[in-house]
Amino acid sequence: MPNKKAKGLNFEIIASNLSEAAGELQRLRKHASASDLSVEALQVGLLHAYHHLNFAWNIRNVPTEQYAKLTQKQFKRWGKYPSRIERLNSVGTSDNNTSTGRPE
Repeated sequence: MPNKKAKGLNFEIIASNLSEAAGELQRLRKHASASDLSVEALQVGLLHAYHHLNFAWNIRNVPTEQYAKLTQKQFKRWGKYPSRIERLNSVGTSDNNTSTGRPE
């Protein structure tokens, strides 16, 4: 991955959403390791983690002032799975099969 700071990224909001996702995944791992995880809890937990990962991507360039006043429409739009993320790599083109992660 390139080691350059991307201009315009809102690192505070990205970090906050990544922390939320990581916390949820850690909680799920703890319960799974203890064989104490229902299918329903797994689904809800993964949906919660995905939501925050999606937000981290979709709001990466949104100013904090706009994020603080987000509307229900923005919440739904920014929470969706990012359609372009599968096509990104170090040069910005697609080399991977999105279902397997292997070259097509």
